Order: sequence, then C-alpha cells, then structure tokens
Amino acid sequence: YCPPAIADVLNRLRPPFNVNAIAQKTGIAALADQSHIDQSRAHNSQWREWLRQQMGGLGLSVRGSQGNFVLLEFADGDEAQAADDFMSGKGVIVRALAAYGLPHALRLSVGTQAANRAALAALTDFMQERER
Repeated sequence: YCPPAIADVLNRLRPPFNVNAIAQKTGIAALADQSHIDQSRAHNSQWREWLRQQMGGLGLSVRGSQGNFVLLEFADGDEAQAADDFMSGKGVIVRALAAYGLPHALRLSVGTQAANRAALAALTDFMQERER
C-alpha cells in the first residue's frame, strides 16, 4: 500500500517473477525431495524435446536447451511480437527477449501436458494465419 508514483518506481525496480516467503519455503522443501527433482527432470526432458520437435515442424528455429524452456526464433522482431500478442490472446504466456538482445525470439517455458499442447495449438494457429 503506497502512493501510485512510488508503486510505479518499485515495480520498475523489482525483479520479474519475484516470489513471496511462503513460495520460497516451498521451493526449499522441494529441493530436499529427490523424487520430486527426478520427476521434474524427466517431465522437462520429455516435454522440452516434444515442444522443440513440434514447433520446429512449424518452420520455426527452436534452440535446444537444458533448462525448462525452449527458445523460439522468428523472422524478425515484428513477427515475434505478433506471435506474442496472438498467443497471449489465446491464454498462452511467453516471454519476449528483446531486452536480452534477441528481439526476434520468444521463450516458452515447459508446462503441463495440457499447457504444452495449448501452446502448440496457439502457435500453429498463428503460423497458419501468417501464411494467409
């Protein structure tokens, strides 16, 4: 609770995706659960590769990764922004990477099976509309 001008400054200074104390404690507990870690690694490996193959099949360059995301490369920054806007309208949130020197790229995190399939469906629709 603070004046809007102060909130504006604080929002510009805070890191993205900051987490509260309860989430931090939950994260620490998850790190102590080796079974959870193993399941998470297996899930990420399976679905990261699936996303890479499926989205690559749409004609996009999809960078390989060892993390929990794939990097989608578009023809240029305008196309990446259009894909971001389109996917957001379908409820799929990606991360624009212009601030990291990659204006032509989007980062898509590996999600649940349903979320991954929804991301593919949204991107497929976008690519089909761009071809028209």
